[in-house]
Formats: sequence, C-alpha cells, structure tokens
Amino acid sequence: METTDNESRLKELEKTVRILRKKLERSEADRQQLENNTEVRESVLKNMIRELEESQTALKHRGDELETALKNLEALQMKLIESEKMSALGVLVAGIAHEINNPVSFIYGNLTYAYEYFQDLFKLIALYQKYYPEPEVEIKREIQVIEFDFLKQDAEKLFRSMNVGAERICEIVKSLRTFSRLDEAEFKSVDIHEGIDSTLVILNSRLKASADNYFGIEVIKNYENLPLIKCYAGHMNQVFMNLITNAIDALEDALLKQKKANIEQEVTKRLQIHITTKIIDKSWVEIRIADNGIGMDEKVRNKVFDPFFTTKAVGKGTGLGLSISYQIVNELHGGKLECYSQPCVGTEFVIQIPIRDN
Repeated sequence: METTDNESRLKELEKTVRILRKKLERSEADRQQLENNTEVRESVLKNMIRELEESQTALKHRGDELETALKNLEALQMKLIESEKMSALGVLVAGIAHEINNPVSFIYGNLTYAYEYFQDLFKLIALYQKYYPEPEVEIKREIQVIEFDFLKQDAEKLFRSMNVGAERICEIVKSLRTFSRLDEAEFKSVDIHEGIDSTLVILNSRLKASADNYFGIEVIKNYENLPLIKCYAGHMNQVFMNLITNAIDALEDALLKQKKANIEQEVTKRLQIHITTKIIDKSWVEIRIADNGIGMDEKVRNKVFDPFFTTKAVGKGTGLGLSISYQIVNELHGGKLECYSQPCVGTEFVIQIPIRDN
C-alpha cells in the first residue's frame, strides 16, 4: 500500500516537473522574443538618433552656407554701393574741375596782360610827373587820398599774390582731373606719383593746421624715379584715398589721446605721414604709406582687411575701405597689400604691384 502511494506521489512530481519545464520553456521563449524585440527597438532607435544627428549636422552646414552667402551678398551690395559712390564722385569731381578750369584759365591767362597794362599806366604817370612836376592842387589832393606811392608798391605784391593764387587753383583743378580717373575702367600706363599727389590735394583740408592741431599733419614724400605703371588708375586712386584717409584718422585719434594724457601740457608730438615709392627687383613697384598714429595690436591688425571690420565709431566707417583696397591690389592688379603696425608707434601699409611691359 505504501509502495502504491509512493508511486502515485512520484507520478505527481513528474507531472509537476513536466508542467514547470514547459512553463520554463515558454518563459524562455517569451524572454528570447522580448530580447529580440528589444534589440530591434534599440536598433531602430539608434538609426533614428543617427539620422537626427546627420540631419542636424546637414542643417547646421546649410545654415552656415546661408549665413556665408548672406554675408557675401551684403559685402557685394556694399561694394557695389561704394563703387557707385566712387564713380559718382569721379564724375562730380570731373565736372567741377571742368567748370572751374574755364574761368580760372581765363583769369590766369589775363593776369599777365593786366600786369603789363598797369605797368604801362605807371610808366605814363611817371612821364607826366617828370614833365609836369607841379600838378594842380586837386591832382595833388587826389594823389594823397589814393596814396599813390603805396599803390605802386602794393600793386606789384597784389599781382604776384593773384598769380600765386591762380597757379594754386590751376594745380587743384589738375589734381581734381587726375583724381576723377575714378570713372575710368581702362588699364593703361599712368604716373603713380600724380595719383598720390592728386589724392593729397583732395585731402588737403584735413592736413592743414587747425584749432585742434596747431601744426597740421606733415606729409613727407620720398619718391624714387618711377616709370609709368600699367594699372587701373581710378581704382588705384581709390586705394590711395582709403589708405591716406585711414592714416589721417589714426593721427587724429593719436592727437586726441595725447591731449587727454597731457591736459596741462603743450602737445609736442608732430603728426606725420611718410609716403615712399621705389622699384623692387626691376619687376615690382612698392608704395609705402606710414603714419605715427595710435597703431594696432596683433588681434586688430589680423582683421583689418576683413569686410565690415572697423574700429571706428558708428557712422564713421563702413569697414569696407581696406577690404576693397585689398581686392583692388591683390585680385585686380595681381599685387600685394600688407599691413604692419605697433600700438602707440604707428601703422604702415605696403602696396606692391607688378611692373608690366608697356
């Protein structure tokens, strides 16, 4: 009887074991399926993350491209505006020079004749004085009223000063006409010194002595004997204008800084611009424009040719002058434009353009 119970219990245990084994197998199958599903989900999730990262990178890249395109478009727009302004300035200057030239030529051409006429009249009066030494009382009175002796002496000085003034106006007109090559697009042989000098005449009002700067700005020219250089004259004049204007701005800033530092003392530093030209290796012409202004540190100097970069106050500069100058020299003429500077010492711009066979 006991044996039968044991067998019955053993069968129950075997049945229970079989049931548990099947449950375990089902659980293992479920676990395996769940694990497979998890791997699939992880794989899908990783792919989605990777695609999102790639999309984000592509979007950032596209954003950078659009930002660069916008900056280039703005730079191009400003360059076109600047070019139009310079072209309009060239036309305006040429028109003014032409309008001034006609009356000035008339005045200057007739000054010699007017001087000779006055000399003839004075000779005639001298003859009257010689043969009629005792004029009537009314004539004597008039001679005293007009101070005839002083009039004779001063007339000489008067004509001399008018002649100098007329010559100066003719020189200014000539410089204006030279500078008005801004509207010329022709690549031709020109006198570089003539272009620099015409620019200095245009900027003369900023170089002269004033209430703020008693001594003015001294321009020291060291010109070598240069041949005629093939270039775009108007564009090179624009470069000279930008660089010399920058030098004047730097000197004015230096003067202001010096005055603030020496409020109780006389400002003794003389403001100077040195312009040097020479031939290098018989194949390059070099123009150096240096000032003894405030100078720049390395960080600023490395950015001076970047479009829209400026250290000037808002409204005083577009940040395009040096950028345009760089393109004119380097790209348009196949030359080099470099900048050297030290704080509190000054700045020097060096232009080099190749000498081409005429």
